[in-house]
Amino acid sequence: MPALFTALLLLAACGAASAGPPDAAVPADAGPGDAGPTLEVLQHHNSGTREGLYVAPAFTRAAAAGLHRDPAFAAAVSGNVYAQPLFIAAAGTTPGAVVVATESNEVSALDAATGAVHWRRSLGAAAPLSQLPCGNIDPLGVTGTPVADPASRTIYLDAMTSVGGTLRHLVFALSLDDGSTRPGWPVDVAATLPGFDAAVQNQRGALALVGGTLFIPYGGHFGDCGAYHGVIVGVPTAAPQSAFLWQTRAQGGAIWGPSGLSTDGASLFAATGNTSGASTWADGEAVLRFPPSSPLLPADQFHPTNWLALDSGDVDLGGSGALLVHLEGATPADLAVALGKDGKVYLLDRGRLGGAGGQILAAAVSRGEIITAPAAYAAADGKNLVFHGAPVGPCTGDLTALHLSAAAPPVASFAWCASQNGAGSPIVTTTDGRSEPLVWAVGSEGDNRLRAFDGETGAVVFPGGGAAEAMGQVRRFQSPIVAGNRLYVAGDGRVYAFVVP
Repeated sequence: MPALFTALLLLAACGAASAGPPDAAVPADAGPGDAGPTLEVLQHHNSGTREGLYVAPAFTRAAAAGLHRDPAFAAAVSGNVYAQPLFIAAAGTTPGAVVVATESNEVSALDAATGAVHWRRSLGAAAPLSQLPCGNIDPLGVTGTPVADPASRTIYLDAMTSVGGTLRHLVFALSLDDGSTRPGWPVDVAATLPGFDAAVQNQRGALALVGGTLFIPYGGHFGDCGAYHGVIVGVPTAAPQSAFLWQTRAQGGAIWGPSGLSTDGASLFAATGNTSGASTWADGEAVLRFPPSSPLLPADQFHPTNWLALDSGDVDLGGSGALLVHLEGATPADLAVALGKDGKVYLLDRGRLGGAGGQILAAAVSRGEIITAPAAYAAADGKNLVFHGAPVGPCTGDLTALHLSAAAPPVASFAWCASQNGAGSPIVTTTDGRSEPLVWAVGSEGDNRLRAFDGETGAVVFPGGGAAEAMGQVRRFQSPIVAGNRLYVAGDGRVYAFVVP
């Protein structure tokens, strides 16, 4: 379907959907089979696809309406929190824990029921803003969401450190049981990989673990200073000193979206930002697919034909990462989705990204830039894609849901929109993998309230609670996590636990 026609379809659908369609049950064949409850949260948005979907039988619409903050959960941490926390299930004598890393380079494992500290580890002095060439995080420590391996009981993360004024990116492997550093770690990226300049490279996107190799994305600091590149570092977990990297040919091209790198288990996907000084396309403004092995080289790529204009306007494609979606009944069924600072959604064939202008669909879906980690969930005749962004047309709010219909090729239309009152990245809960979908989002750097919306209509289910549910500062792009009958939100200096009746 031509992009212009699709954009008009989206605009027209917005007016009809802004009030929300009638409540209707999702048909039994609208998604995958029943799934078991989420027991652990080991990476950003709960899976390598970055769909942000949680199976939580306790989170019915009725129960969600009665959500409240647990006043007995006391979980103080040191520092501001940009990285999404993880949830580690109990193992042997080790109880379940929420693991959170801060910009002060503190990592804590907190009792999932009480918030008590199981262990706490300092990774070294974080970098003060005064030592950075530019930026907007002060101090700068752990920003990208870690990834955990339950088999080896290990959590992996990148910490920006300042040692005697020298800035270093150190990649750590810590025991989930006591926080100790695994032998052979940390990896000093600049010392291991010549040409990597730790001072100008920032680590903001989520890490991924594929086939025994840890992958870490890098970009630049806020302000785009210095000769940074979009970089992916691969670290074999069994031989960490044999790390390898790929970087964009042109300067810039940051891999900086909060969802970082995504994977379907067979390939690695990255979305890059604007490049600087490129007269021919050189890896920026793109979605790239990599075999997850050394040497790390793209096997396929997509970039818009107007990439140079996107470069010039700093409206790059890298603000959301690549979301991987399986759309049952569609042709193609396996999609990669990118949301750009240009306010557009790009649907791509995951098996053949299409090169220059090879998208299945490109359409304007936001009146402003899109910088978020989107989520996806089953809906009637397809899936819904939800993200923080101001919808095109008569819809109002800052949370938008698009419907992807199972067609050949897939078709997009607006499903609903709502107001989350801030810049948090949404997640979705269902009771069995598809039933009673609820979209959860925090008004990060807005009113800092947690809200829930009916995933079928956009109607408010949990409006934020009262005085007891108030939270302090929650940083932009932050995503909640869910385990059992609890939902956790990480804010500056504290982790909050919400429970359903």
